[in-house]
Amino acid sequence: MTTAGRPLTKAERKRFNRAQHEKAIREDLIGRHGNDLGNFLSWLRIMSIQGTQRFRDGDTSFIRDVALALENVYRRYNT
Repeated sequence: MTTAGRPLTKAERKRFNRAQHEKAIREDLIGRHGNDLGNFLSWLRIMSIQGTQRFRDGDTSFIRDVALALENVYRRYNT
């Protein structure tokens, strides 16, 4: 794990490991539930975790974007 010819800093390594962990969870959900439901469940997970954090920070645009993505999947299968 090097970036631009240098090793990752502790903060960069932490973000990288977290991204890999989230990717593995998403792939597991897709593998168990299929592409659409797996993506829907992974978005719900993201909304639950990051939505709460961003709401506390006052960033409502993230919540709006995730809610819109969830609504698009819902409408695709319930209309």
